[in-house]
Amino acid sequence: MPLSIEQRDLVYVAVATALMWIPYTLALIARGGLMAAMGNRDTATTLPAWAERARRAHANAAENLVLFAPLLLLASVVIPGDAAVVVAARVYLVARLVHYGVYVAGVPVIRTLAFFAG
Repeated sequence: MPLSIEQRDLVYVAVATALMWIPYTLALIARGGLMAAMGNRDTATTLPAWAERARRAHANAAENLVLFAPLLLLASVVIPGDAAVVVAARVYLVARLVHYGVYVAGVPVIRTLAFFAG
């Protein structure tokens, strides 16, 4: 059974969220070495500001995905193909990508607007 448009957008959001750890982990490796990333992190390695923002943006994306995914899946089953559900999924996808990008870049107002749009 092929995925609906909104389910496919949910997959894109989930994959994007799953990949958001890569930039700040690479920054951690660059700053503290491979063991800083693979160790217990009992002592914190100071990350560049952008990497800390990337870490927080990733946490925010994961927290919101936990709420959004079941609601979207339920809506796509109860009212399959509904235009409002399709639009909501697309808006959420775009808003989460914009939120991550502008959060990492340190753009505060657009970040908040993207968060609310999502």
